[in-house]
Amino acid sequence: MDILRQPKKKKYYAKPGQSLPSTSTLRPNVHGSKIMLCIWWDQKGLVYYELLKPGDSITGDRYRLQLIRLSRALREKRPEYEQRHNKVILLHDNARPYVTKVVKKYLETLKWDVLPHPPYSPNIAPSDFWLFRRMQQATSSLLS
Repeated sequence: MDILRQPKKKKYYAKPGQSLPSTSTLRPNVHGSKIMLCIWWDQKGLVYYELLKPGDSITGDRYRLQLIRLSRALREKRPEYEQRHNKVILLHDNARPYVTKVVKKYLETLKWDVLPHPPYSPNIAPSDFWLFRRMQQATSSLLS
């Protein structure tokens, strides 16, 4: 049987208090476990990334730690970063972990400028134009 196809479900009618026959089946996990990729880049390319364990999510504290690591990676990978007096213009969305007090306070200590992000607007997501196009090119070259 094709994994994507589901068997036809039969309709059952029951009187109040009467139980229905147990015919439900679990849908197989088509995608397997998912891993979250947190990634930062600039006009020159990838600066820092982190893969989270399956089931992990971003919290304010975790995002703050990632920003600390990003700051270190910028100093190591971009010598011009210190010449610009550690000036960074950060664009991230308005997800809750990104706007917690811990994160805002840390960004103030870094003196990074945070660009205001409009409410959910998938048509202007910069990752669509930069990151995902490059990922698509890289994966297509691997597959061919």
